Amino acid sequence: MAEDKKEKAEKPKKEAKPKAGKSKKGKGPGGKQKASIRLAQAGETKISPAEKPRLQKVYEDQVIKKLQDQFKYRTPMQVPRLNKIVINCAVKEAVGNPKILDNTLVEIMAITGQKAVLTRSRKSIANFKLREGIPLGVRVTLRRARMYEFLDRMINVALPRVRDFRGISPKSFDGRGNYSLGLKEQIIFPEVNFDTVEQISGMTITVQTSAKTNDEARTLLTELGMPFRK
Repeated sequence: MAEDKKEKAEKPKKEAKPKAGKSKKGKGPGGKQKASIRLAQAGETKISPAEKPRLQKVYEDQVIKKLQDQFKYRTPMQVPRLNKIVINCAVKEAVGNPKILDNTLVEIMAITGQKAVLTRSRKSIANFKLREGIPLGVRVTLRRARMYEFLDRMINVALPRVRDFRGISPKSFDGRGNYSLGLKEQIIFPEVNFDTVEQISGMTITVQTSAKTNDEARTLLTELGMPFRK
């Protein structure tokens, strides 16, 4: 009996296994596990694809050189560029029925590929039965890759589908390098399914550039393929 007790005492103790969820590896303050974080590379954004959009390549390879020679810019950094595109769709019927904006929201998201936000009234107007804060429209702001992709699709696919299209007005500049365009129907974009459209609604598209004059902005958009009326 004494020998058996001696053998048991000489056996090495097994190492205690860590319990599930108790490991200290990869933990941060408070015992919570850290999430893996990957830093973006130079020039990489959340929405930029691996390959640049076609229209962005045209701007970098052709338009910059043409504008620099025409307007005698000292450096390529002075050449006007696109900053953002804002799509705004107002639905007046939403005053009495705010749920009508649901279909408009889905259609604008399909056209732009980006989540839209609701725009609300800033003040109350009794004559129009309008109360402050009720939703009246949808707005999307596009930048970087999605901006170039949307402009490319609008110029080469959507605008040619307009009935009796003869070009867009070259006078809709605001004097600060921004251009605004109004469309009467959203169904000119192929992303919208005509069978599911309940109401025809238009939209206002504003292209903001870094140009300082109308001539610079007009030349920039013309070189990008914008079909201005002659």
